[in-house]
Amino acid sequence: MICPNCVEAQTALREKGMDYEFIDITASTANLKEFLHLRDSSPAFDRVEEKGTIGIPCFQKEDGSVTFQLEDCLE
Repeated sequence: MICPNCVEAQTALREKGMDYEFIDITASTANLKEFLHLRDSSPAFDRVEEKGTIGIPCFQKEDGSVTFQLEDCLE
């Protein structure tokens, strides 16, 4: 909840009536470790790493693919 982009994404998903699971990586060490594992193992994060950014909000779709674009989830 400390990331304004994550809050904005949640609001947009709720307004569209989309089902989603929000994982707050600041809520527990386990959640942070889960995110770091995804970040370190998914090629989708390569570009994020090159830019020196964190990669949140991050959306993992039902098929396992990762995107950083909210619009990809609102289709």
